[in-house]
Amino acid sequence: MRMGINGTGLVQRASIDAIANHARRAASDGFSSYWLAEHPTGGLDALTVLTVVGLTVSDLELGTAIIPSFPRHPMVLAGQVLTARNAIGNRLTLGIGLSHAPMMAQLGISFDRPIRHLKEYLSILIPLLNEGRVSFTGETLSCEAETFFQPGQPCPVVVAALGPQALKVAGNMTNGTTLAWVGPRTIREHIRPKLTEAAEDAGRPSPRIIATLPVCVTDDEKDVRARISKTLGMYAKLPSYQAMFEREGVNEPGELALVGGESRVSDLIEELAEVGVTDFAPSEFTTNEDERERTRGLLKDWNETHHEEYET
Repeated sequence: MRMGINGTGLVQRASIDAIANHARRAASDGFSSYWLAEHPTGGLDALTVLTVVGLTVSDLELGTAIIPSFPRHPMVLAGQVLTARNAIGNRLTLGIGLSHAPMMAQLGISFDRPIRHLKEYLSILIPLLNEGRVSFTGETLSCEAETFFQPGQPCPVVVAALGPQALKVAGNMTNGTTLAWVGPRTIREHIRPKLTEAAEDAGRPSPRIIATLPVCVTDDEKDVRARISKTLGMYAKLPSYQAMFEREGVNEPGELALVGGESRVSDLIEELAEVGVTDFAPSEFTTNEDERERTRGLLKDWNETHHEEYET
């Protein structure tokens, strides 16, 4: 299992410098990737930020986890991705997702026929990224276009997929999935089997399963879990995450977090590797300097001692 870092906790600060510094430390600490989300109503463009990061941080996979699809036509997103990869090279991985109906409602955008939208979105996006042209007419999206960029190395695309239909699309059409708020039981019993079956049916390579969860090494596990549930409680109210919480047998975000002493957190990370996660990109949720240093130290040590054992 490869170990990266998710910098989404910095997104609300809207500071490119802060995110770039965070990514630089991730690279210097030996992590393989750095991931950034884009909140649909937050106004911070993840691809622009990662392009700036990529110009100063080398030898680090940079990925979006995720960019919502509904607000951008796939031609617009393809143009952004191709421009970014032209600037920083082929180490950019694109993670997209449907986001959530309540968030799209804030933008006045319909969440109608999401699976049809996802299939048609990828039917336009992937040819543009990998072949530089597309001719597609669908029920929700259409595009007739040819990019100025010459086809190069294919751009990896992963999809935030939780339900059976979305997992089937992800396995059939993309390099895998990127997950948030999904625990090990759900990955083992639901995500991995359905995603892998879809990839096999389509004759595609074994898919990536990229997981993100909050991590904190602390002596006050109860308090940190309570803070996570309070701070990030909105996610437990979103229907798609609610379904994953029910599968896992939990009620609050804090119950899914990897929290405790060094040994406990290390065991929880290892469990993710054992259930089939190919890439773990923890979001460091810490409340003081001691927790920050212990958490980063544990993640760094685990990466150094385990990554070869679980490399897929």
